[in-house]
Amino acid sequence: MIKAVLFDLDGTLLDTNELVYRSFNYIFNEKLNLNFDKNKIGENYGRPLEESFSKITENKEEIENLIKEYRKYNLEIHDDLCRPFIGTEILLKFLKENGMKIGIVTSKKEDVAKRGLEISNLMKYIDIFVSTEHTKKHKPDGEPVIYALEKLGIKREEAIMVGDSPYDLLSGKNAGVKTCGVNYTMIDINELKKVNPDYFIDNPTDLIKIIEKEGF
Repeated sequence: MIKAVLFDLDGTLLDTNELVYRSFNYIFNEKLNLNFDKNKIGENYGRPLEESFSKITENKEEIENLIKEYRKYNLEIHDDLCRPFIGTEILLKFLKENGMKIGIVTSKKEDVAKRGLEISNLMKYIDIFVSTEHTKKHKPDGEPVIYALEKLGIKREEAIMVGDSPYDLLSGKNAGVKTCGVNYTMIDINELKKVNPDYFIDNPTDLIKIIEKEGF
């Protein structure tokens, strides 16, 4: 039985793929002149920024500066490149109308992540919000998912984590919840298959069938 559905945000509920690509491209290619192609940039999707930039330099101060520059540029172009995937609101409305709790578990900063939900008119559906500020450990560790469940008062066997990256799915698995990958990810789908999630969906509304199968 499913009583709570936890979602990653970027690339799962919100189509921010172009936003993320442009932001990484700005840092890697325009600022650092690394000549990374789209596939190389795509390797960073779904990862915490600190991890992505630690591959470029081990200097903590430089990493922090890169993160600040990324976030500054990302915010400048954010509102023009942030929109919900088709079917997202239909799904969230179904979950809410059937008494399920809805949570966001993201590697983004809280203010920017909430901004995306607000301009997409989706914030009204969210019961719990977990961002990098809320836990010491982050995806793929299970701590963010466990934190969300504790705040919601939901047992692990009553929840499912939905995401577009291996880190999302690993976080769910490490927390002991069911997991669902999205086939519309920008990440190599084989990387998600390696994690062996319980389910895959082709679009947000496909999750409704899974919820009905599991019971609620």
